[in-house]
Formats: sequence, C-alpha cells, structure tokens
Amino acid sequence: MSTRIVVVGGGTAGARLAERLPVTLLGEEPHAPYNRVLLADVLAGRYGPEVIALPSPQGEPVRRGVRVTGIDREAREVHCGDGTRVAYDRLVLATGSNPVLPPLRGLAGNGRLPAGVYAFRTLDDCLALDALARRGARAVVIGGGLLGVSAARALTARGAEVVLAQQGEHLMERQLDAEASGLLRSHLADLGVEVHTECRVRGLRTADGAVTAVELADGFVLDADLVVLACGVRPRVGLALEAGLDVRRGIVVDDELRTSDPYIHAIGDCAEHDGRLYGLAGAALEQADVLADLLSGGSARYRGTRALTRLSLDALELAAFGEAVPQPGDDTVRLADATRGAYRKVVVRGDRLVGGVLLGDLAAVGTLARAWEGDEALPDAPLLHLLTHDGGS
Repeated sequence: MSTRIVVVGGGTAGARLAERLPVTLLGEEPHAPYNRVLLADVLAGRYGPEVIALPSPQGEPVRRGVRVTGIDREAREVHCGDGTRVAYDRLVLATGSNPVLPPLRGLAGNGRLPAGVYAFRTLDDCLALDALARRGARAVVIGGGLLGVSAARALTARGAEVVLAQQGEHLMERQLDAEASGLLRSHLADLGVEVHTECRVRGLRTADGAVTAVELADGFVLDADLVVLACGVRPRVGLALEAGLDVRRGIVVDDELRTSDPYIHAIGDCAEHDGRLYGLAGAALEQADVLADLLSGGSARYRGTRALTRLSLDALELAAFGEAVPQPGDDTVRLADATRGAYRKVVVRGDRLVGGVLLGDLAAVGTLARAWEGDEALPDAPLLHLLTHDGGS
C-alpha cells in the first residue's frame, strides 16, 4: 500500500512538495497555491493574480479553504474545521508564518484590523489593497524591511501618496549596511515615497471602523486612507504546540526535517533547523526538495540554506547575501558610484566570502553568489577583482 502523505499548508513549501510527490494538500486559503513573493508585483499592476499561480499538485487537487484544527498523533489523522478527518502515514506541517501585529493604539486585541489596514501577507490582502490603491490615496506603510519597501514601491506605482515609517535607523536592516540603505532611501524618494527612519508609530485613528490617520510618537499625525503593516512575521506553530511537538521559536526539525514525532515533518517558515528560522522562499523550496527525496526513499539531508535576497525597484536592482556588516578581522572591499546610484561591497573572512551587497549593476552577482553559496576558498587574486563585472572569473 502506498504511503499516505498529508501536507498542511498550501504556501511555497507545501506546494513545492505537492509538485514533487502525490500528496493530500490541505490549504487554508480559498485560492490555489500562489507565489507569495510576487504579491507586490500584483499590487503594482505588473501581473494579474493568475500569473503568480504555482504548478498544480502531482496528486489529488488541493483541498482549498480547509483549516486544520488538530492533530491526533496516536490515530495518525488530522482534524479539519469542516468536521472531516484525514488519515496520514506521514504528516508534513508547512503552516508558514503569521504577520506580526504591533501593539498600537487602535488595533483590537482580537487580531481584527480596522477597515483599510492590512498586513499584506495573503492574496486577499493584496486584492483588498488593490481596490483602495487609487491615484491620490494616502497610504502609510509601517515597517521598512523587504516587505515594507516592496509594498511602498507597489503603492507608489499605483499613484498613491506613500509614507514609509521605519522604527530602525535605516531601511532593510537585516540585509543592507547604512550606505546601501541610504542609496535605497534616495531611490525610493525619487519614486515619490516619503521615508521616515527612527520613527516610532504610537497608534491608529479610526472613524466608523475605518482607519483615518496614523499617530507618531512625537505627536505628528499622518492622514491615511490605507495602512500596510509590514512589521515582520512569526512562525505558525499552534498546531504543533497543541500536538505536543518540540517547539522553540519554530517547530524543531533535524537534518531529515523530522519533528520530535518521527511520522511528522515540518518545512518552510514554520520550521526551525539547527536553531535557525529562514522565512525565505529559497529555504522553503530547498527543504521541500530534500523532503521529497527522503519520502521517495532517497538519502538527502538538509544542512541549511544560504539564500540570496533580490529586489527590483524599477530602475534599481538590489541583491544582498550573508553578513553585510564585517566583524573584527574581516576584509571589506567596496565600490561606490553616487552619480549612478551604484554600490558594491563584499565581506571576506580568511579565504571565504561571507557576505555582500550590490545595488545598481548586478552583473557580478551570479559569480559572487556561487562563491558564497559554495563556501569555497576564494582565488588567490586581489580582492578588488571580486567586484569587477565578471566577478573575478
């Protein structure tokens, strides 16, 4: 008898596994699986929602709109909100992550958001914002990470008047150093985005259940027709906790992506491997591929992902990987062209490339990324060659 594989979650990780293996895929959203990374491009009007659909599963069609409410580990079955139960031989939790909702005045503690306020995490969020993002609409994006920057660019492309409020010192702090972030800020300003860093938001003002303004800690008030909360994500681990699985920040998995129950695996944003959460599409895809091999009788092992972040902001291309801020003893090589808005920097530790940031011309990114992902010794050549157009090859 064939192994019954049940996957909970129709995001990037779950859909990739369903593409590789015949599984029963239970998706909570009413939509077919889609590429969440491209939501900003849908909002910007570059793509229609149908363009970002992921490949169809190899097995049975996705069961859409199905919320899994519990796991019976002894009976090896999952309980669904519609009253059905689905038996499994192997269960894969690909539950993803939830947006972090900041503790702001005007946000109800039950997680329900005022009209016009969205976390921009799902296709429904995207479609709702699409209906509001008319020319001249006043939009406030709270959070200056990758998602916040992408949302601000998309809303500006739709003609909205956008203010981006970032509590930290600079944009995309996880990926960029201060100089690269400064260039990014200048580019966003050229697109029409008003950027405020070191800016703490106190709360939201509403009228008749809809947002009307954003209050800053210094007392300044920003009028708003719509607000995007881009304050990070948190792994969805509720099912795993209730089932008694080992959970720290995420669902703990080993190199075979097994949880503390040998019949249950976890992949994607919800999985914590070797103490690390990734929250990146590249890691989700790699984990799904490794698990597909293992469940097919292979011997693959997951050793972690070295993922590169890329972002296209109209005329500006950006790529970042690894550690952009050097440690004592590291070598740093940088090239900057303020006139062209171009910036390149790599960080080298011993004979290894440990990180880099590139803005503008990305001709060298392929070679640099391969050197970093392979964790191989760099060639015995001047470090400046790493930043030439061919990456020193």
